[in-house]
Amino acid sequence: MKLKLRKVIAFLSAALLLLTLPIPGGVKNVSAAEKQDVNEDEINAIIDDMTLEEKIGQLFIVHVYGQTPTDPRYENTNLNNNRGGKNFQEVIENYHIGGLIYFNWSYNIGTPLDPEQVQFLSNGVQEIAVEQDSGIPLFISTDQEGGIVQRVTEPGTVFPGNMAIGATRSEEFAALSGNIIGKELNSLGINMNFAPTVDVNLNPANPVIGIRSFGEDPELVSKLGVSQINAYKEQNVIASAKHFPGHGDTDVDSHYGLPVIDHDLETLHEVDLKPFKEAIDAGVGSIMTGHIVVPALDDSGLPATLSKPIITDLLREELGYDGLIITDSLGMSGANVVPPDRVPVESFKAGVDILLNPPDVEVAYNGMLEAVQSGEISEERVEESVYRILRAKMENGLFEETQTSPDKLENIGTEANLQAAKDIAEKSITLVKNEDVLPVQNDEKVLVTGPSVAKPSLLYQLLEEKGVDGRSYATGTSPTDSQIEQAVEHAADADKIIVTTYTANTNERQREFVEALQRTGKPVIVSAHRNPYDVMVFPEVDGYVASYSYLDVSINAVASVLVGDINPYGKLPVTIPDLYNLGHSLDYTDTSLSAEGMKQLVDELAQQDEITDSQTTRALTTHLSAIERFEERELGDKVVKHLESFQDLIAHFHETDKITDKAYSYLETESLKLHDVWTTQE
Repeated sequence: MKLKLRKVIAFLSAALLLLTLPIPGGVKNVSAAEKQDVNEDEINAIIDDMTLEEKIGQLFIVHVYGQTPTDPRYENTNLNNNRGGKNFQEVIENYHIGGLIYFNWSYNIGTPLDPEQVQFLSNGVQEIAVEQDSGIPLFISTDQEGGIVQRVTEPGTVFPGNMAIGATRSEEFAALSGNIIGKELNSLGINMNFAPTVDVNLNPANPVIGIRSFGEDPELVSKLGVSQINAYKEQNVIASAKHFPGHGDTDVDSHYGLPVIDHDLETLHEVDLKPFKEAIDAGVGSIMTGHIVVPALDDSGLPATLSKPIITDLLREELGYDGLIITDSLGMSGANVVPPDRVPVESFKAGVDILLNPPDVEVAYNGMLEAVQSGEISEERVEESVYRILRAKMENGLFEETQTSPDKLENIGTEANLQAAKDIAEKSITLVKNEDVLPVQNDEKVLVTGPSVAKPSLLYQLLEEKGVDGRSYATGTSPTDSQIEQAVEHAADADKIIVTTYTANTNERQREFVEALQRTGKPVIVSAHRNPYDVMVFPEVDGYVASYSYLDVSINAVASVLVGDINPYGKLPVTIPDLYNLGHSLDYTDTSLSAEGMKQLVDELAQQDEITDSQTTRALTTHLSAIERFEERELGDKVVKHLESFQDLIAHFHETDKITDKAYSYLETESLKLHDVWTTQE
């Protein structure tokens, strides 16, 4: 009955509006302001028709175990884990929830991904939701940041993550990844993504952000974050900038403790808050709060999620944000500084709209309901948040269409999408140190070793496919004495040792492992497959490569860099204290960064048979000679324009097999670097 009444009111509102419009030559387009008026009337009509219980339910996004809306296999799991019902259908019916969050560990998204299953689940829960009295569709959300936090994996597109994008410095790559992630999520019926992470990572010991950040430069983080946000909007997926007011400078994981950010106000505004301000200006759909204490903003000792000075006074009023404010998961230790039934209440009183993933749905829901019934929270305040929630759902078309077509599954893991992830990974690999030990030569025997989580076996397999001989040996994440001893024995007949590390800068046993291998006297090359800071604890290694990822797409790129098939392009997006500055990078070319230097590079590649014929060599050299003349006359705009033409030329020659993959990599990376030099000058 309520759903029918809402539709009647909405129809009458629209009809009345049309009657007021002049119709010369047809119906006039409704302006943005008029559309907002229509939406406001409809939203208010929905709210007026909702019970208090339905309004409270809209404030919650929860997780439920299961692969289908009524999956019988997880009924006891849901009941034992306080999900509010035995399956999705019961939870929706019992608590009128506003949304769901999908995880791998709750069996909503399998590993590997089964696209049909996820889409069937999304369509099914939406059908259940709109059949309720209120008829309100669901937010269906997940954490698909890329890198170490992504729920949709193969055969979907797996990206190397934010810090890898930060190493490329490319807004185009940030937008490309956002577009692909957004389109693939949309195809699965997922309409909200808790990404991007726009924390500015300043602390090498940060255990929870690290490579989830684009880097330590707030300007770069802002640009790349906004690029992704805009891309998500294009794909009709609600983005969420997180973790407000900034989780980048901490050595405590808020999943397990309560971090404190001791920045002063000036630093907070210039560094931590800058990406959020830019996201707000870009119209980000939601902002997620962090369970972090920031004394300069609130000296009460409460985490930001529960802090009215931070959420209402700063985010709402000072920064003027009127979009959705969402808590980080309420089951995290950083949020649990008050009793379980009070966590959602205090968060809501602080100013949030959406209460994400409470550990006990019934306790959280009843806590909010009792707070409203007692008058501690006014129903008007609840309606403010419900209004924002319904507005977001309406603006993103959820009321118009809740079912996702099976045809959309063709968007997942396409050849073009996978190539984009490959391109980003290859451009991200950063050569930090090279004491004439890289590239590895085919006649050299190598030992590839390290913690299994850093995939030494896969890296060796890829090197072997490229003609490198040797062996691999995997250890635990914290190598034991016997594993260290075994690795040293394996190193006896190796010419070079490649060690894959995984956050070694905070792992004493990995440091000891590398040091033991250094004592063999063999050249040691470290390839860091998570945070780039590992070299801090063994600065004397002979070579050091940062990949910002242990995912297969990045390991493939590392292998190509180690043998010289790819010229390293990435730049450090963070400072490695006392060793390497932000932006530091090396590559394999010994020619000058100029058109003249690139002509020399063309000659070298031709001598190596990486360019197939003399005609192609002449064409490349002729084009570079023109650029050289513009350089001599300091005509920067001409240099930039002709470098872009050169990039088109080498792409054409690559596609037509006139130059090899290796030649293309070296010429492209050098031309991009030269382009950056002249663009900066301009």
